[in-house]
Amino acid sequence: MNWIFLAEQFLNGFQLGILLFLIAAGLTLVLGIMDLVNLAHGSLYMLGAFFAATFAQWTDSFVLGVLLALPAILAAGMVIEVVALRTLYARSHLDQVLATFGLILFFNSLVQLVWPLDGLTIPLPAYLDGAVELGLGVTYPTYRILIIAVGLLVALGLYLMVAKTRLGMLIRAGASNRVMVGALGVDIKWLFTLVFGLGAMLAGLAGMMMAPILSATSGMGEQILILAFVVIVIGGIGSVRGAFIASIIVGLIDTMGRSFLDVLLLAVLPVNAAEAAGPALSSMLIYILMASVLFFKPQGLFPAQSG
Repeated sequence: MNWIFLAEQFLNGFQLGILLFLIAAGLTLVLGIMDLVNLAHGSLYMLGAFFAATFAQWTDSFVLGVLLALPAILAAGMVIEVVALRTLYARSHLDQVLATFGLILFFNSLVQLVWPLDGLTIPLPAYLDGAVELGLGVTYPTYRILIIAVGLLVALGLYLMVAKTRLGMLIRAGASNRVMVGALGVDIKWLFTLVFGLGAMLAGLAGMMMAPILSATSGMGEQILILAFVVIVIGGIGSVRGAFIASIIVGLIDTMGRSFLDVLLLAVLPVNAAEAAGPALSSMLIYILMASVLFFKPQGLFPAQSG
């Protein structure tokens, strides 16, 4: 097995984990603090990609496109919370699932009406469209390194915000006992709107980072939303630290499994069977891990009280 290929796939898995963290961090805050099951979180990821692609076309700059799209998706998230989701907090989780599933259909149709049916692509600037020599013969695309760097900076900033600021104190308190926070005079409606907007911006940022690789297309958020839910179950609902660690684990398992499991299976299976079983088993490993965590630690690896 070529160790250079192993190193590259490890970096790919780490990069996928970083993107999953951007999505899962907002999702786990919304679910942990607001007790809202938001299936439309993947739609915010999709909207972020389309916003960035649109602004990049208007300004002819990828960086300006992202900088303009961030406040746009923040504002969109806050408007969605006020208009569509605020009435759902007192409803059952089943009602929330049905309502936010309806939002998925709405946003997918809206995207198809506003933007081209075949989606939008974001061409990378020349300075990001190359590769970097990391040493020992390992090269890695510059843009993917940027994704990792941005994700780590966001993770650090989110940790500092949650752990060191008054807003973070309210977020942590809300995750533990939102009724008590409201009784102490905190405007819960404002806090919920702000938290949802922050979660929308994180999901949108992930979409913006992914758009130059996969392009922005209708329905692009559904598949990654499933992985994001797996992440928050493993890490612990409401825990940012748990979301980060679980995202990296899931990203590495998914990528490394798809890359190398079929090679390992060649020792016991014919070539065709090994190539077919490898990707399927790698996907199963994630859910096996989730089931194991739920069995031994139903609250996740890092529940909110310790996260």
